[in-house]
Amino acid sequence: PQNLANTAWAFATSGVAAPRLFDVIAVTSQPRLGEFNSQALANTAWAFAKAGVAAPRLFDAIAAVAQPRLGEFNSQGLANTAWAFATAGVD
Repeated sequence: PQNLANTAWAFATSGVAAPRLFDVIAVTSQPRLGEFNSQALANTAWAFAKAGVAAPRLFDAIAAVAQPRLGEFNSQGLANTAWAFATAGVD
């Protein structure tokens, strides 16, 4: 799971448009989000929002996994996740 989050983060940070890669990461990540630690969840959400990739199912899945685990997030992770959801227009 960490590799998926790191790959999404790297491409979003680099500014390289890779919509097909992000689609594959979204589909591959969703069933495994329970294995992601809080930082990987935050980084994945941030990467998709930063890259401007619409992935409503992924964001819904991240929300479902993250909500009961919010105590595991540090302040930076919470801020990045909140920013990602706001930027992606997720309610």
